[in-house]
Amino acid sequence: MQGWAVLWVPGTDHAGIATQVVVERWLWQQRGLRRQDLSRSEFLDEVWMSFLVSPGVLHAPTSSYTSLLCPSVSLCVPICVIFGVPWCPTHTHLLLHILSMSLGVPSLELPVATTRPETMLGDVAVAVHPMDPRYQHLHGRHLRHPFTGQLLPVVTDPTVEPTRGTGAVKVTPGHSHPDLALARAHGLPLLSVIGDDGTMCPPGGGWLQGVHRFVARDKVVTALSQRGLYRGTQDHAMTLPMCSRSGDVIEYLLKDQWFLQCQEMAQCAREAVVSGRLQLVPRFHEKNWKTWMDNVGDWCLSRQLWWGHRVPAYKVGVSPPGSDPPDRGLWVVARSEDEARDEAARLCHAPPRDIELQQDPDVLDTWFSSALFPFAALGWPEETPDLRRFYPTTLLETGSDLLFFWVARMVMLGQELTGHLPFSQVLLHSLVRDAAGRKMSKSLGNVIDPRDVIGSPVLQELQEKLRRTVLDPHELAVASEGQKRQFPHGIPECGTDALRLALCSHNVHGDDIRLDVAAVLNQRHFCNKVWNAVKFVLASVGPHFIPRPPEETVPRAPMDRWVLSRLARAVGEFGRRMEALEVHGATAAAQHFWLRSFCDVYLVGGASVCPSVCPAFVSVLPRCCVSIHFHSLASRWC
Repeated sequence: MQGWAVLWVPGTDHAGIATQVVVERWLWQQRGLRRQDLSRSEFLDEVWMSFLVSPGVLHAPTSSYTSLLCPSVSLCVPICVIFGVPWCPTHTHLLLHILSMSLGVPSLELPVATTRPETMLGDVAVAVHPMDPRYQHLHGRHLRHPFTGQLLPVVTDPTVEPTRGTGAVKVTPGHSHPDLALARAHGLPLLSVIGDDGTMCPPGGGWLQGVHRFVARDKVVTALSQRGLYRGTQDHAMTLPMCSRSGDVIEYLLKDQWFLQCQEMAQCAREAVVSGRLQLVPRFHEKNWKTWMDNVGDWCLSRQLWWGHRVPAYKVGVSPPGSDPPDRGLWVVARSEDEARDEAARLCHAPPRDIELQQDPDVLDTWFSSALFPFAALGWPEETPDLRRFYPTTLLETGSDLLFFWVARMVMLGQELTGHLPFSQVLLHSLVRDAAGRKMSKSLGNVIDPRDVIGSPVLQELQEKLRRTVLDPHELAVASEGQKRQFPHGIPECGTDALRLALCSHNVHGDDIRLDVAAVLNQRHFCNKVWNAVKFVLASVGPHFIPRPPEETVPRAPMDRWVLSRLARAVGEFGRRMEALEVHGATAAAQHFWLRSFCDVYLVGGASVCPSVCPAFVSVLPRCCVSIHFHSLASRWC
């Protein structure tokens, strides 16, 4: 409306984990198939039936990954990853199993406490606290594993709590984050004994091969009892990680993962805010921004999914005859398999036809792909006309909960890959919750679909729409009851403008927004008032009236001068508020003029409608307000 060339770029998150879970659940409910019953390509075809992504956006993550990958920026290391994500902690009581490990002397043993006896075949040591007087005579000694017969060292570590259990814990780095850190600190080997499907896969196979992890727990306890090495149980309170989607107990598995070193990029992102080149609105987010950037760690980019942008890394798994790769764990990163084969051939000094490659099965973190959005949506890595004209962008608007997940990553990768900040301002709005302040969730049945607010469905239609989702039966029942309580008569028709005004009228710089359909309905009444007022004015001036430009309007009557002064004040306030990204203030200024000055005073109290004045303010103010209630105004002037 001010003559600027404006580009608005909306986007949709591909939601890697959530999307794959939904498709897997649909396959099971509708066709009785698991993901593993399909090939990877067949499963992805099922996902593509519901999602469309621009080919250019598909190309961007591969290009950015290959651009970032160098020895000083990225690395591939084994870590414990969570299978069954996302997870939520559950406070519960488990049995603490006490078992005995021998030191080779019949009368000398060490009681070891564990909640997971099934992982014993993955033990590499036993740890005690260095100051625990009960075990100081065992420092540097070795224990004999009750099943494998291998010797396990007794290591001392201050992280062991002497008052918990027996004060001696087994070290299983393949299935525990704390144990992995302890094993690395003491240079211990890393073993995995549980597979991706939750069954046992100890090294060399054996009597637990293929047994489910929780069935294996009972078998191990029974075997220890038969050997006379089981010393009983204790009640043990602990926090058990549970998958919020499947309800399964989380399992930690040792996997090679790709990491991106972020320290230098984070400092550049921090400096952008400190220097004022990047403005966060509201400003209280700057403190959290600086704290996070000062304490940033390496970013794990690998995700054990099928849906997503696959990691463009290829392992040279088989050496060609007569030549060896410089590193048995050689990886090459490239934009395509052909490019990777050529690079591997160069490193191995072998013909490309002799090279065998295996692409990493993992996909890139959703937030890595999303971080490329500001420039990938404009055609990057190609130098497109849109990229040259509109990048860097000006303003990003997003939820405050995405400050670090998304905004920080966009800033870091934007500067690293393009040399520019992707935007100069970020408006971090509050979260939209239901009328009771709860987060909107399909499982609670409190999600307000904008299309429903616009289209006015009855309760029966809402329930039918809910039944078409892929919620499990329990969640479906809870959601159905939630809809019945919240919308017993359905949702009244409100329209697009009313919904937009209801959202714009909240102070998005403060607390979370509690969206009530009743508030949207009130805004619909306001839209009706605007419609009727404009209709009245246009009828009063007649169909053949040709208004002069607003700047040429010269009011004569006191009432005309008064209403135009109120208009000038409202337009000025609207502009100042919008420049400050205070949309709620701009909305209030426009609504106050329409209701209190124009309708309640001028139209009701005025002697007559001045033909030269009315077109001025029914032309000027709508130009301001078109951004917050577009359809009502566009239908009158377009």
